[in-house]
Amino acid sequence: MTDRLKGKIALITGGSAGIGRAAAQLFSREGAKVVIADINIESGEETVHSISGAGGDAHFVRTDISKSTEVEALIKKIIEIYGRLDCAYNNAGILVKMNSVVDHTEETWNGTLETNLKGTWLCMKYEIPQMLKQGSGTIVNTTSTAFFMVGNRNRSAYAASKAGIVSLTKVAALENAEYGLRVNAICPIARTPMLEKIFELHPQAEADFVDQIPMGRIAAPEEVAEGALWLCSDASSFVTGHVLAVEGGTLCQ
Repeated sequence: MTDRLKGKIALITGGSAGIGRAAAQLFSREGAKVVIADINIESGEETVHSISGAGGDAHFVRTDISKSTEVEALIKKIIEIYGRLDCAYNNAGILVKMNSVVDHTEETWNGTLETNLKGTWLCMKYEIPQMLKQGSGTIVNTTSTAFFMVGNRNRSAYAASKAGIVSLTKVAALENAEYGLRVNAICPIARTPMLEKIFELHPQAEADFVDQIPMGRIAAPEEVAEGALWLCSDASSFVTGHVLAVEGGTLCQ
């Protein structure tokens, strides 16, 4: 432990598994008190137990980030418990269905953008005013290589939502830089439960996926969590509006 977040209050959405769980555990080890928000109660509580069992301080708040009232209540709960919010890692996201532009239904399109893009916006909508009151704060949003990559078929809604997060991040960074707030994004390729489900449905997909990565492997969630930690910590104090790629060189091609 190096106490990179010592004394900080950190929120991680999508903290029940994958990158979110790894981030919650890492942030705690680095001195933060952590609030995990997710729709999955059982897994979210498991993350809390893993942190408290290691001597950390964590709470779980069941939250659907696509619902304004629930996100507002989440931030109020954090302030009620801890009195402030220093770091927010807006990591929650979904891949409803891999469909082409033509094959998406309104339901699958809307479902993806409601959680990924609207959900990220709602989180910032309620995080930023609290951080402005404090005069400081850091926000990290999760985007995806699906936004950057050329020829990434059948991810139209997902890619559109993640591209929107990049633009949203840069706008929020510009709007709040003079007030002591930093807003960045992280762009990962990591072995998450969502990616594993795709590999289960399409056995050849994993080998094809790894072939696109120059480093020849998929990152562990913990490796992405380290990037998010850096962006949330004072080590990145002059970084805002940036998209940090943690993708093994994929975007160099």
